[in-house]
Amino acid sequence: MRAGGFTILAILLIVLIVAISAFVGVFNRLQTLDENINNKWAQVENQLQRRNDLIPNLVETVKGYASHESEVFKNIADARSKLSGAMSTGDVKGVEAGNAQLTSALSRLLGIIENYPNLKADKAFLSLQDELAGTENRISVARMDYNEEVKVLNAEIRRFPTNIVANIAHVRGRDYFEAPEDVKAVPKVDFQKQ
Repeated sequence: MRAGGFTILAILLIVLIVAISAFVGVFNRLQTLDENINNKWAQVENQLQRRNDLIPNLVETVKGYASHESEVFKNIADARSKLSGAMSTGDVKGVEAGNAQLTSALSRLLGIIENYPNLKADKAFLSLQDELAGTENRISVARMDYNEEVKVLNAEIRRFPTNIVANIAHVRGRDYFEAPEDVKAVPKVDFQKQ
């Protein structure tokens, strides 16, 4: 009977070691996924900050030509402030809202630029416009990378038995960085205006 007791104890010990190893493996994977998301989010913020830093130069260049457009400049300053505040708190939804507000304000600024042909030919302005366009592309890629990592984590923590480990480790799903509803609307194009 003594040999049978040791066998049962050995089997229980092996099962316990396997269970702990599996738990540790899943826990470590979740931590890696969570950290990947933090990294991707930092890249989104980095590109948003790059755009935020370019905008004052763009605004100053445009002000030289269109100094009477003060409401547009105020809207841009307010939107930049809102985006910076949301970025400092790490609030994905707040960053989405601030980004949408800033994108809208920039669209109005670019609309005004159409009224100033000399500005459109200014080398400093053209350079800033190219930098801004490149940054917008970088933001798009960073958002896509972030959302991809969020998808991986969110899918992982919904699976069994990973969901149990996620609850124990307090790893929660993350929000996607989504485009606001007004950006999803199809723009109206009218070639009849002259």
